[in-house]
Amino acid sequence: MTVALDQRDRARLAGGEGPALALAMKLVVRAAEIMAAPQLIEISFAHLDACFYAGEAHVDFARFLHQHSARFAVTTWTNNGLVSLAQPDLRPEIADPERVCGARALMTLYAGLGAKPTWTCAPYQLPGGPRFGDHIAVGESNAVAYYNSVLGARTNKYGDYLDAACALIGKAPEAGLHTDGGRNAGLRFRLSGIGQDWLAEDVFYHLIGHHAGRISGRRIPLIEGLAPEASADNLKALSSAVAASGGVELWHGAGVTPEAMAPDAMWGGGPEYEVTPADLRAARDVLSSGRDGPLDMVALGTPHFSVREFQSLLSLLDGRKVKPGLPVLVSTSRFVRAAAGAEIAALEALGVSVVTDVCTYYSPAVRGARGRVMTNAAKWAYYAPGMLGVEVCFGALRECVESAVRGEVWRDATLWRGIGA
Repeated sequence: MTVALDQRDRARLAGGEGPALALAMKLVVRAAEIMAAPQLIEISFAHLDACFYAGEAHVDFARFLHQHSARFAVTTWTNNGLVSLAQPDLRPEIADPERVCGARALMTLYAGLGAKPTWTCAPYQLPGGPRFGDHIAVGESNAVAYYNSVLGARTNKYGDYLDAACALIGKAPEAGLHTDGGRNAGLRFRLSGIGQDWLAEDVFYHLIGHHAGRISGRRIPLIEGLAPEASADNLKALSSAVAASGGVELWHGAGVTPEAMAPDAMWGGGPEYEVTPADLRAARDVLSSGRDGPLDMVALGTPHFSVREFQSLLSLLDGRKVKPGLPVLVSTSRFVRAAAGAEIAALEALGVSVVTDVCTYYSPAVRGARGRVMTNAAKWAYYAPGMLGVEVCFGALRECVESAVRGEVWRDATLWRGIGA
């Protein structure tokens, strides 16, 4: 299919604005051809995953752009990196010189191309981002799902290096989730069988996200019965889980997300499912790859913790210290770390370690982790066994906190009785 290009697009493609923009145009046009996009559409924002080091090819690509004086054409923020520039001791250069130096070089290059060095997988927690209806280009899976679903911005999932190419030319293929027709739901989940008290639990959003994502695959689910007062952190958890267990880039919450206030308007027809307590129990069991017992680590903050989550964590600890010698790691962004400075200082005094710029399911901070790790994040629980070789015990935040104090997995029997467990 021929993609309609304007005069400047054609000039860029022919090298009129240098080899870097010519390469970017070639990448975006080829993607548009594959996606059967009739034309390109202007974007206003990008969040890049290409800044995560996965080999020297990443550095070569960014250095090529830099050498040819390329600069991002739209507001561009960075996903977390392989290493932390703010806390270099998380992975000293001596531990792995090639990867550490490569990751640092890559992050520096992207900042030099004009990207704002946010280094977070939860950019939607920062001010100044996209708004409803904005066309954007995002690479990080949970951010794609959150921006599309919770904010009503429009993006497909743009992988490396297509995310950077879109940001360089300020355009993306007009296809998929950029179009009205591409945003209709293709399957429906009903929550009528789940008690109202359970819908208010933080752990519920991780579980329903995991369950819905596993069934949906790449399709767009419509979820009916979510609590209208669901918090931004709840919807973050759902977005993260549904994108990890499936390939979901957009989900609709009836009466909750902005495009589903009139749910039938987004319903495209398809299979329908009644979610049962047994489905949630099964999701919990799948996410717990290890048996309960003494803990070797607690990992929180996937996606990155918000200010309110730090406040909740501090409240749940209630002045108690975590068990001496038990690492309790919480990942967050530099912005949230600054905004929650008082809470974080209090938590660090109680034995909690807060890390920035990275995510702990692949971070050097947990490279030496062995044995049993507890987390409240469905995404962490889904990826960590394969990435780190650890056993995972999944639970609610309050279970993680109590377990961190005791040094062994503690279960809230009252909580799980709500779904017959």
